[in-house]
Amino acid sequence: MKESRFVNRNKSKWAEMENVGRLNTDTLASNYVILSDDLSYAKTFYPGSDVEKYLNQLISVYQINIYGKGEQSERRGMLTFWGHEFPLLLYWERRTLLFALLLFLFSALIGVFSTAHDESFVRSILGDAYVERTISNIENGTPMGIYASGDELDMFVMITTNNIKVSFVAFVFGILFSAGTLWILFTNGLMVGAFQYFFFQQGLLLHSVLSVWAHGTFEITSIIIAGGAGLVMGNSFLFPGTYRRMYSFKEGALRGIKIVTGLIPFFVIAGWIESFITRYADSYPVVGAAAIILSLGGVIGYFIVYPYYLHKNELYGKD
Repeated sequence: MKESRFVNRNKSKWAEMENVGRLNTDTLASNYVILSDDLSYAKTFYPGSDVEKYLNQLISVYQINIYGKGEQSERRGMLTFWGHEFPLLLYWERRTLLFALLLFLFSALIGVFSTAHDESFVRSILGDAYVERTISNIENGTPMGIYASGDELDMFVMITTNNIKVSFVAFVFGILFSAGTLWILFTNGLMVGAFQYFFFQQGLLLHSVLSVWAHGTFEITSIIIAGGAGLVMGNSFLFPGTYRRMYSFKEGALRGIKIVTGLIPFFVIAGWIESFITRYADSYPVVGAAAIILSLGGVIGYFIVYPYYLHKNELYGKD
């Protein structure tokens, strides 16, 4: 069957299925099965086509709403959100999240290059007070002393609150046609690149990595994903595809909000590590190394492997 005929035969049915919010759970499940069959057909006969992209987007909305309905019951509450809905969102938005990661890494490289060629650049990014205090700590033999400068609990509350605030700002700025979120990702990448190269210049790159990335693995990953959530919202308005623009924006904003909300536990974990563990990095670097290994395993397992596993099971069924 030609693609145009396949579309003409089904477009009215798909248009009716777009009104997801008005459907009950049984209808959602029934439509989901039908869409899965149509998507499988499109993937087989029209790979990479617009109809495949459209069905992929529509079926992702169904997956989100199916698990969203589950939040109304005890059995499908918070565990369902972090066990199914949030990881599936990460899978469906993986291309946007990958773009956010690449932009962050690119800006970090710019931060490295700029710091290497301009001694004043790191001060303009991190601030004179921070740089001077860090130099003083290095001279005193405690390069990471800034992380041990306050009470653990006070630091935990302050750091966690600030990280959550940064993530929501990165998301909300996506409403500025994605440009605001792009700027947040760019400036944070610059900061990380300048920070790491500054310690490289002091001959303390490995020491700083073992210290900062103990908490930074979860923290930076979550900020990048929050930025990706902002792009999801902004791009849904800029590129509505076959959807009505406001409908696309509404769905994109909902997906973005859920992604940012799903990151809160990971900011709490990062804040706890930074407040209670990073302060001992100068004396016990092995502790930082262990935290990095565990955190990296958590990031790869939960943010990459698990979403793919869930998607595969949802699409093809359990063995």
